[in-house]
Amino acid sequence: METKTDKTDTGTNADTDTGADTGARDEEAVSRFVERFASQLTEAGMQRMASRVFAALLASDGGAMTSAELSLALQISPAAVSGAVGYLTQVNMVSREREPGSRRDRYVLHNELWYETFTRRDQVLTLWERTLREGAAGLGPDTPAGTRIAETAAFFEFLQGEMLAMMDRWRVHRATLDL
Repeated sequence: METKTDKTDTGTNADTDTGADTGARDEEAVSRFVERFASQLTEAGMQRMASRVFAALLASDGGAMTSAELSLALQISPAAVSGAVGYLTQVNMVSREREPGSRRDRYVLHNELWYETFTRRDQVLTLWERTLREGAAGLGPDTPAGTRIAETAAFFEFLQGEMLAMMDRWRVHRATLDL
């Protein structure tokens, strides 16, 4: 099987990738991975174009690409890239950085992306829990709706505690990995 490292297929080049060349990439396999993972993200609720852009960034060696590189790699319009990046920036999955000596932006994955994503979910759970507790009090603790809302608040409280403990375990485990 032929392998290529042409930037038109991968969206990567020496200017945007920070890692050394670790060998030939199977661009067909990379493309299949990007589309498969993007499809799974979309099925989980993420916007379709945002899923594709995120998967392409994840698969790039440097974890960063320009709009032009993303457009070329995914065969989508610059407007589609812009909309997807807007969403990914809003949910703090990527950030926008200016290329040195250029007016072009580069879109970069956060270093501890999954940790940060789940930590932000923790903040959302705290907000939901507070609102649910207020709702349960307003509905009355002895009403069916008040009981249901109070149980939902207790679930979010439990989930939040478990998530914090899991993230602590992840940090310890990550230190043991040879990555």
